Amino acid sequence: MIRLSMLQLRAQAITAAVALIAFAVLLAATGPHLASLYAASGLRDCQPASCGQRANSFLQQVNAASPYGTVYLLSIILIALTPAITGLFWGAPLLARELETGTFALAWSQSVTRARWLAVKLTVGGLAAMAVTEALSLLFAWWAAPLARAGALGGSGSSLALNQFNPLAFVTHGITPLGYAAFAFTLGVTAGALIRRTVPAMAVTLAIFAALQIAMPLWIRPNLFPASHTTVAITFNSDTLNIYTTHSPHTFTFTLATDDGLAGQPEAWIRSSGAADAAGHPVSSVVPSACSPAASSSGPGPALANCLASRGIRLAVAYQPASRYWPLQCAETGIYLVLSFALAGYCFWRISRLS
Repeated sequence: MIRLSMLQLRAQAITAAVALIAFAVLLAATGPHLASLYAASGLRDCQPASCGQRANSFLQQVNAASPYGTVYLLSIILIALTPAITGLFWGAPLLARELETGTFALAWSQSVTRARWLAVKLTVGGLAAMAVTEALSLLFAWWAAPLARAGALGGSGSSLALNQFNPLAFVTHGITPLGYAAFAFTLGVTAGALIRRTVPAMAVTLAIFAALQIAMPLWIRPNLFPASHTTVAITFNSDTLNIYTTHSPHTFTFTLATDDGLAGQPEAWIRSSGAADAAGHPVSSVVPSACSPAASSSGPGPALANCLASRGIRLAVAYQPASRYWPLQCAETGIYLVLSFALAGYCFWRISRLS
């Protein structure tokens, strides 16, 4: 039964293997030079005071080399889309094709029970989907390791040095691709069992998977763990703090520049920031009357920042520390795996009642 299931997936397996080999060749052709640029940058032995400048110089050098930006973007797109592709072309036809063509009557009349038939199909297909997706992720993590290290050392202002909590980085690294692949595959199988038509099942799979992938970073992931809070003094520095007036010189908003992060919390995920008093309580965004001349004369500059600071106004920041990265990865992967097992259980219940 296992051998038969593998034979039925041979076309998909060959396509996946070719894509995986091509991706590996692309990364192997460009990765060593990227690593050599990192070694030549001196970041391995840099002092803390000079790491940020060297990291920025390295990232600028990489940006100037045309292949790397394209490879980086292509890798993210490929890894992000692979779970959806396996759900569409591996999961959705698994039951829908049997039900649509009527071949299930022959398959389920043999000595193998329906439950065993489906268990083998789900196991072989699900593990293959997870293996392909995670292999792509691991290859990309190896290739992008110099960029990630440069970002951790203070490099900023480059699309090649995404914060580890950035939605594009989060879904293509770590263990979350395993959860996405398992869920997309079982979602496709479930849609096929319900709709019993391959093409409509593929459309439903794509719609639901895309909706959940949008909802997760916007509403679910930020609330998996309570945010940490801190307050920092206001000092005007165009590299680390954005202060600007809105509508008129009498109101202001200011926020921590997320590219550079929070002092003392490297690679933290900045959830929100805003004006607060020394105790951390939110305050009005109306410029105090004593600071109006500074706002009117110099706009969002050092004079306004210093005046706001002298009035006891500080910057309140809600953030997820870097130490929450792996707990968030595990929690999100667990959510998708639980959903996958629930969908698989429904499929077993569904086929037991099909005739």
